[in-house]
Amino acid sequence: MAIRLMAAGLSMAAALVAAPAMAQQSAPVQAVATTGMVGDVIGQVGGECAEVTTLMGPGVDPHLYQASARDVSTFQQAEMIFYSGYSLEGQLGDVLERFSEIKPTVAVAPSSIDTGSLITVQDVYGIDPHLWMDVALWSQIVPTIAESLSEARPDCQSRIQDNASRYTEQLEALHQWVKESIASIPEQQRILVTAHDAFNYFGRAYGIEVAGIQGISTETETGVADIREMAQVVVDRDVPAVFVESTINPRTVQAVIEAAREKGQEVSVGGQLYSDAMGEAGTADGTYIGMLYRNTQHIVEALGGETPALPEALDEWAARWDIASS
Repeated sequence: MAIRLMAAGLSMAAALVAAPAMAQQSAPVQAVATTGMVGDVIGQVGGECAEVTTLMGPGVDPHLYQASARDVSTFQQAEMIFYSGYSLEGQLGDVLERFSEIKPTVAVAPSSIDTGSLITVQDVYGIDPHLWMDVALWSQIVPTIAESLSEARPDCQSRIQDNASRYTEQLEALHQWVKESIASIPEQQRILVTAHDAFNYFGRAYGIEVAGIQGISTETETGVADIREMAQVVVDRDVPAVFVESTINPRTVQAVIEAAREKGQEVSVGGQLYSDAMGEAGTADGTYIGMLYRNTQHIVEALGGETPALPEALDEWAARWDIASS
């Protein structure tokens, strides 16, 4: 009898020890992402198996972002940290490096995208970090995120993989839709003039020339010569519209518009583009798919093209946000 009671006691103790581990495994992964473009992919892939906190919201410029004491606390409480990489989060770099020594910290772009696909630049960056502007490239972070989340929650692996497959199909459809949309712009007007060089991957992937007034980083200063040079491009190419960005003061773009008018070229603002941050949470523009959809819509309509209907693979996304699809 005593032996049976001892065995029962040991079984109960083992169960009590195992309970926290089981609860940890069934609870969602507490993930922190630096930018919305990373955070939304984690949310789509993780589904119910991940809870995502994003540090930088709408209108926040990651090039200039500085970590606060609250951010450090958020990192401390996180189970996993995901960031874009290639110095996009420049001033957060030291903080991310320190946390990588004590918990899983994933630089999604360097971990996922072949270096042969990168655009090199002649400045402190060395690599253009705006890879999300090419949907086909950015979709390559999906397996990396899926693998990282699955390692943290093995019981969620099948759900995570299903989510990753579905989302990858949506991104493939979006990539083709953007390409077809940009191709509808008359060739002479197929030039995208923006505040800074965040759209080089977009231009390369979708066949549109890109001209940024500033460089890769928004920390660079724009001079009078830069304004005049860009205004001359606008005049020479008979560009009907230029674009402001949600994270950058529009004054440089307005200066180009005024300089072009002085040369006799009327040019308008073609709309606000999302470059380094997405739109408001809880809206279509606050999703990665919506970010590229809205940018493409503004660019194509302002430059004289026409967007086709969204493909069937995006019906679910479009229905959620009450957007006409196929």
